[in-house]
Amino acid sequence: MRWMSFEHEGRASFGVVTPAGDAVVDVGASSQFADLRSAIAADALEGLAKSAAGETGIPLSGITYLPTLPNPDKILCVGLNYKAHQEETGRGGEPFPTIFVRFAAAQMGHKAPMLRPPESNTLDYEGEIALIIGKAGRRIPRARALSHVAGYSIYNDGSVREFQRRTSQFTPGKNFASTGGFGPWMMTPDEVGDINAMELTTRLNGEVMQHALSSQLVFGFAELIEYCSTFIELVPGDVIVTGTPGGVGAARKPPVFMDDGDLIEIEVKPIGVLSNPVVADKG
Repeated sequence: MRWMSFEHEGRASFGVVTPAGDAVVDVGASSQFADLRSAIAADALEGLAKSAAGETGIPLSGITYLPTLPNPDKILCVGLNYKAHQEETGRGGEPFPTIFVRFAAAQMGHKAPMLRPPESNTLDYEGEIALIIGKAGRRIPRARALSHVAGYSIYNDGSVREFQRRTSQFTPGKNFASTGGFGPWMMTPDEVGDINAMELTTRLNGEVMQHALSSQLVFGFAELIEYCSTFIELVPGDVIVTGTPGGVGAARKPPVFMDDGDLIEIEVKPIGVLSNPVVADKG
């Protein structure tokens, strides 16, 4: 199943993508749940999908994509989680994951503009796989960690490097408005299949900039859930953004940063493609 959040005719809702992949059944319009996060928390997705089976749905061409989860309680991001990225930055290698946070207000959905802020020209891409928590837990053992996953999605952890590197703390450079692309939807684990065989590719204006398999993560999905749930309770709808491969723009010689008019695409097979035009923020 593929679940998404969207806006149609001025109303925010959520729904399940049809098997053909060209429409979404507006589950939110006829259910008791206000949003996808609430439906995940109630463990209601399977039942809602059954009730929506066979319905035509709204063409995807007629909706506005919202972030897969517009209102997560937490967005925990993992830094330096591929060896190639550690090598190109000269950082990482610790026995524990590097964790920082994003805020929901910095997110945008598939096809929405990624804003290059006027304060800096160092907006960089970071293609990543995001996992979404489906069941609450604290101190979750690794052996049971994957049973807490509702699904997987695609994330572009857009980073304003100049602000990220001003101090040892990443937060400012990771939270400029409309720099966190999240979408186009969440794919449930049964449809993903082998989670260690997901293939991530980042393209800037059609040119491949990053490529990796999920099996190359330094800390895998279960390890990240185990570690994060040690210091805070994970709740349904929480997002763990699992890290970016090598090939980021800042590490290239010369550096390659995004600017007005660019198109950044993150593809994760089998989930789909997250695409965002880059636009100069004049606000």
